[in-house]
Amino acid sequence: MPFRSLETADLAGKRVLVRVDLNVPMADGAITDDTRLRAVLPTIRYLSTQGAKTILLAHFDRPKGKRVPEMSLKPVVAPLADLLEQEVFFSDDCIGADAAKVVGSLENGGVALLENLRFHPGEEKNDPAFAAELATLGDLYVNDAFSAAHRAHASTEGVARLLPAYPGLSMQRELEALDAALGSPKRPVMGIVGGAKVSTKLDLLNNLVSKLQYLAIGGGMANTFLAAQGIDVGASLCEHDLGDTAREILESAKTAGCEILLPVDVVTATEFKANAAHKTQGLDKIAADDRILDAGPETTKRLLAAMDASATLIWNGPLGVFELPPFDAATVAAAKHAAKLATEGKLVAVAGGGDTVSALNHAGVAAEMTFVSTAGGAFLEWMEGKDLPGVQALEV
Repeated sequence: MPFRSLETADLAGKRVLVRVDLNVPMADGAITDDTRLRAVLPTIRYLSTQGAKTILLAHFDRPKGKRVPEMSLKPVVAPLADLLEQEVFFSDDCIGADAAKVVGSLENGGVALLENLRFHPGEEKNDPAFAAELATLGDLYVNDAFSAAHRAHASTEGVARLLPAYPGLSMQRELEALDAALGSPKRPVMGIVGGAKVSTKLDLLNNLVSKLQYLAIGGGMANTFLAAQGIDVGASLCEHDLGDTAREILESAKTAGCEILLPVDVVTATEFKANAAHKTQGLDKIAADDRILDAGPETTKRLLAAMDASATLIWNGPLGVFELPPFDAATVAAAKHAAKLATEGKLVAVAGGGDTVSALNHAGVAAEMTFVSTAGGAFLEWMEGKDLPGVQALEV
């Protein structure tokens, strides 16, 4: 891939600006999930062992260019220091005299965190003057926040144009995994796209049908495709106004040689709740008050067979209402099968998106997939085939 490798850089004594994602969930001033902190540890530790002075740039929440005390990054300092097992210095601004003083006092191997970038309107506006001020604090730039790479902000795009720029270790791993899934994958390639609405994933579906050999569509989205083919989906979630769009996507897939896998049987209930009375039935038996809440066993069997026939899997979105048992059955079965094939080295399995990560955790197999992206919007835009400014800015 056309990026500089951080491992080729001369880092001793250099001030390295590192864009990280520390937008962690907080309650009563305490971090409730430190996944994002742990994700940045490899890059920070590598820089420290190489004798660099590490200056962390991050945002928290949406202060909209104003200083909002409850959106300060200060509560992150102690938990990050505990994980790193070294002191983390803090500046109450990301530019100006205090930031310069904290950076200037760092010793080789030291780490500092600067205050919330979004306290300044120049961050989200990608203001060249603000980017230039940030750049004065560093000799090199590293982006280790793929989750923010779809934004052309000063800290993700502007600074990267002003200093020698590198992907961090987590970012590099993510880019390599994504390239293995869609850039230059082993074929055949299969996609699973689920979730509630077709309307939120039109760009995604249109991009994938031109690149995949198999595409399984699940969740509420599948209902729209079934209805577009004249099947009565009863009281199920369905975007009936998108029938023409669904038929166009099916036609595009046919032209491109992509086999679309839609449900052939479903699990229905008349109530939307856990353990509701339910039945498995064919598509010709759906009653007016039935809601499709999961794919049926025959559909699941077809999906697992397609996985067996594939070399690469890319997954975004669950196959049913997995939060409500027993309507998690198809999603769990697919997740466990993908994880088994990945563990056996028979499938490159890459997944991403909030609901997908939750579903894989629910199935207990997230750690067994080849790669699971927690990047949300950036992962989705990458799957849609869109250019990500924060990635483009790193290209040599």
